[in-house]
Amino acid sequence: MSSNKESVAKLNSNYTQQYDVYIQRQKRKKQRLVRRLVLFSIVVAIVIGGIAAYHVKQRTVYAEKLDQYEELEKELSVLEKKEVNLKEEISLLNDEDYVLEIARTNYFFSKEGELIFKIPEKDPSY
Repeated sequence: MSSNKESVAKLNSNYTQQYDVYIQRQKRKKQRLVRRLVLFSIVVAIVIGGIAAYHVKQRTVYAEKLDQYEELEKELSVLEKKEVNLKEEISLLNDEDYVLEIARTNYFFSKEGELIFKIPEKDPSY
């Protein structure tokens, strides 16, 4: 069969020349279309990759900010408890009897006629 193809002669008519030119144009159009589609797909892939990278980066930043927010919330609760304790201590320090009791226990102030003995907290080593 291959010998049959070689034995067929091509006609050199005006129509066949126009048809060959038409086929060549169609091939070039198809090549240009393929090139444009490849270029467009590369651009789309780059854009999607950039958006994906940006999204991942934003998710990591959000996770870090969320961790930081939780830490600051814990710190805020500790500071609020400390504030409540300090306000309570301020109200107690405004009471004169409480201040005198602190002075007696911490600074060894005594009432008139009272003797203070300091007892060691540790047991003797002998």
